[in-house]
Formats: sequence, C-alpha cells, structure tokens
Amino acid sequence: MLTPFIKRNDPQARLLIVTLSFIVFAAVAFLSRFHMHLSLGFDIHVFALINAIINSTVSVLLIWGYIAVRRKSYLAHKRVMLTAIALSSAFLIFYILHHLLAQETKFGGDGPIRYFYYTILATHIVLAAVILPFILFTAYQSATGQYEKHKKLARYTWPLWLYVSITGVLVYILISPYYTPQL
Repeated sequence: MLTPFIKRNDPQARLLIVTLSFIVFAAVAFLSRFHMHLSLGFDIHVFALINAIINSTVSVLLIWGYIAVRRKSYLAHKRVMLTAIALSSAFLIFYILHHLLAQETKFGGDGPIRYFYYTILATHIVLAAVILPFILFTAYQSATGQYEKHKKLARYTWPLWLYVSITGVLVYILISPYYTPQL
C-alpha cells in the first residue's frame, strides 16, 4: 500500500469537499440559465468537442485505474486516478464555458433515438450532479490511507463515474449534428 499524504479525519478536508461540491453544483445549475453573448472568433461548440475528448480519456483512465488496482499496482492506480480527477476538473471549466457562450441546442432526432437520447441525457445529468462528492470522498479516503473505506466507496463511485463519462460522450455524439456554428 501507499503512504497516506493527507491527515486522516481532518474536518477541514471534509468541509472543503462538501463546500466545493456544493459550489460546483450551484455554479452549473445557475450558469445553465445564464448566457453571455460574446464572440471568440471560433465556433464555441469546440468546447463540447473538447469535453467529449476529455470524457473519452477519463473513461479509458477509469478502466486503466481499475485494471491497475486489480493487479495491485497501487502507484499506477493512484497516478491514473489523479489524472482522471484533473481531467474531470478541466472538463468542468470547458463545460461552463460552453454553456455560458453557446445557445441552447435542441435535439432533432425522432422516434426511438429521441427516447434513447433523453433517457441517456436524464440519467447522465442526475448522476453527474451527484458524483463529484463521491469522487472527492473516495480520493480523500485513499489519500488518508483508509484503504478499506476507499475500496467500499469506490465500488459505487467507480461505475457511476464511468457511466457519467461514457454517457457524456454519447450525449455529445447524439446532439452534435444539431449544433449550428456559433462564433
């Protein structure tokens, strides 16, 4: 096992996780209703493409991290998972930029694909809204050396995080044909 690098049972760490999770949730909820009219000189839907690439990469990293921990390669697992967290942080920045700058895009598909899209979108949104504190608490437990607690929580966090990252890519693939260039 790895050496813990954060003090165990630090109330400030727990407060930081809860506060950060609330701020991110509130910012995304608020900014989804707010739109800036700003021209950047390029199609701002590039942010959505960047997010799809980030989500694809995070999905691969999550699978790689799972394989690493199953092989007891804990240092590789740590590095891969911290990279996934860093990329997910970058995702949030691009997500906020895209939703601040782009006008709402309506899904134009009909029939079964429409039901599929909205089912995937609804589950993605709900789980994306709640996954952040689970990711942070799971990482915190590992960083403090509470590996049994980390393992128990990761059994729920990991598949939900993987689902959110994969469905994020699916949502992009399904909605991107309906984007209109916005400079």
